[in-house]
Amino acid sequence: MIRNNLEVDVKVKCVEAGLTQGGLAGRLGITSQYVNHIIKKNDGLINKTFISMLEELGYDLELRYVPRDEFTNR
Repeated sequence: MIRNNLEVDVKVKCVEAGLTQGGLAGRLGITSQYVNHIIKKNDGLINKTFISMLEELGYDLELRYVPRDEFTNR
């Protein structure tokens, strides 16, 4: 099981960055509809087989978000 709610996480990170999902899409050069589709798609952002393998090994998946140094991401 993935413990994160990725849809909420993306929305929170957009708010923290002062961006809308549309603004994020513009920076990525994609449509806001595509950003929304990726976030909400039924099979999720993380490969189900990968999650199944970790579950079979006795693990749940939890993502941790680490801010990048301002100078390394530009």
